[in-house]
Amino acid sequence: MSGDVDSNNNHQLLGQLKIDRSEREAVHAPRTLWIVVGALLALALLGALAYFFLARARGVPVKTTLAEAPQGTSSAVLQASGYVTAEREATVSAEIAGMLTHVYFQEGQFVHRGQVLAKLDDKATRAALQQADAQVLATEAQLRQYQVQWVQARRDLARDQALIAQHLVSEQALQQAQTQAGALAAQVLTQRREVSVARAARLAAAVQENYTVVHAPFSGVVVDKPAQVGEMISPFFGGGGFTQTGIATIVDMHSLEVDVDVNEAYIDRVRAGQPAVAVLDAYPNWRIPAHVIAIVPTANKSKATVRVRVALQSKDPRILPQMGVRVSFLQHRDTAAARSGMPSGMVWVPVSSVARRDGRTVVFTVKGERAQAHPVTLGPQRGELQAVSGITAGSAVVRDPPRSLAGGDRLSIERE
Repeated sequence: MSGDVDSNNNHQLLGQLKIDRSEREAVHAPRTLWIVVGALLALALLGALAYFFLARARGVPVKTTLAEAPQGTSSAVLQASGYVTAEREATVSAEIAGMLTHVYFQEGQFVHRGQVLAKLDDKATRAALQQADAQVLATEAQLRQYQVQWVQARRDLARDQALIAQHLVSEQALQQAQTQAGALAAQVLTQRREVSVARAARLAAAVQENYTVVHAPFSGVVVDKPAQVGEMISPFFGGGGFTQTGIATIVDMHSLEVDVDVNEAYIDRVRAGQPAVAVLDAYPNWRIPAHVIAIVPTANKSKATVRVRVALQSKDPRILPQMGVRVSFLQHRDTAAARSGMPSGMVWVPVSSVARRDGRTVVFTVKGERAQAHPVTLGPQRGELQAVSGITAGSAVVRDPPRSLAGGDRLSIERE
């Protein structure tokens, strides 16, 4: 009996030690749940970081406006109409005639200075270059041959000069040795010049080969693509309409300005450096700060006008060459500032453009694709406009800059 009792006790003890599978699964279930939640949080964090860095790479999205110079009432002294023109505009062509085999650009594309735009058929120029290379090698080999012969002739001459005193050679033999050495010296000199001529011809052939590749002379936007692959290109007008003289027309958009014709009876109201406001016909509500670059010193006798060059202080993609524009010539900035009640040197910006960074009052402007922080001094406030000094009129100012925006950040300009 005691043995049965001990056996039952052992079975009971073993039963107590046995782990219920449902309890074990209940223990592991929360652990598995936490692992899944942790993985999801890690993925979410990685996604947020990736989005942050991609957004930074694309640029911080911002909206911009222009800092406006103070203008008093009735500050316009003259108005004139004109067109947007480019100071730097060029029709690019090849420097030699040939058939166009490759074109590496499209209309509207921005190209950098030195970028390859097109290539011409270069079979003839490459053959000429190879021929020039062979000619250089041949003349150099001939020069080495003459130099070896000259060295031997000088040795023979030196030997004959040593033996003449012993009467072992004749005077005639000595003279022949001298003549031979002199002739070979002249041949060496002539061959050296032949080598120089061959190398110059090789350089000319290389230049002709380089002319088959057309490069952009400056950075700008391609506005015209008159030539196509397979057409003949020539730097000179070929006549007959079968030969193109240009491959691309490039405009430097940073050199855009306005040309206006001012009636010669009112030209005394305009002077170099005078402030102005330009309004494009395409955007009648957009006032662009400007100033007079120069008055072209000649008049058009048929129209009785004088051409005036006006610089636009805002570089914006909306401004395009040949757009119609109306320019209002203003009084001097100091006079306009006095009429507006503002200290000289201040400009108007939206109140929302003013930010605080590191204890300083700053305004962010756009230069290229980057933000620049300018410490400013505040002036009077008029409604939603704040007067500041530290930036120039016409600067592209960031409206409502994000708290994270800092100088040097890449920007993505949102158009309204």
